[in-house]
Amino acid sequence: MSDRHALAQAATHSEEIRKSRFLASAYRAESANDALALIGEIGREAATHHCWAYRIGEAYRFSDDGEPAGTAGRPILQAIDAQGFDHVVVVVTRWYGGIKLGAGGLARAYGGTAAECLRLASRIVLEQRIDVEVRCTFGVLAPMQARLAELGAEQHAIRFDADGVFVSLGVPVARRDALVDLVRALTRGQGTVTDTIESGEGP
Repeated sequence: MSDRHALAQAATHSEEIRKSRFLASAYRAESANDALALIGEIGREAATHHCWAYRIGEAYRFSDDGEPAGTAGRPILQAIDAQGFDHVVVVVTRWYGGIKLGAGGLARAYGGTAAECLRLASRIVLEQRIDVEVRCTFGVLAPMQARLAELGAEQHAIRFDADGVFVSLGVPVARRDALVDLVRALTRGQGTVTDTIESGEGP
């Protein structure tokens, strides 16, 4: 459970590389929908490409937006991870200047602009989180889900079998005991909370 960081505020960084202008715009995003909304907003600006990536816990996506496959979105995501950020979306906008950069040059340009933007950005430490699996009965599921937000817990997945419900959650380490108490109270001691895979911040 290494520390992960979020942006304290939005950040931008611009570079000119062989007559093309690259502008990295980084924002905090609490969900995939937040990230996609920000990407859509930036994408309305006239430019040659709007390439992007986001990381929200274990969830991530990236796009080359018309650049050769693997030369833009993935390098941006790698920059996010290398800088230790989470709950972040980065869009690197390119205005083509007439000189082709080649696959390697594009990857360095997109990844490097994103990395420098994040390196210079103000950051805050996110709460350390842990992944757990809650086992409970069907009747307890809805009341438990209604209380997850107050614990800062996020649901990753859910599965059912003949014995009940298994819910995978990400929860702040400091709130794990409170989650255990909640599950015990709702299930009258019958439910369980089991640690699974540790992570930075839930998706």
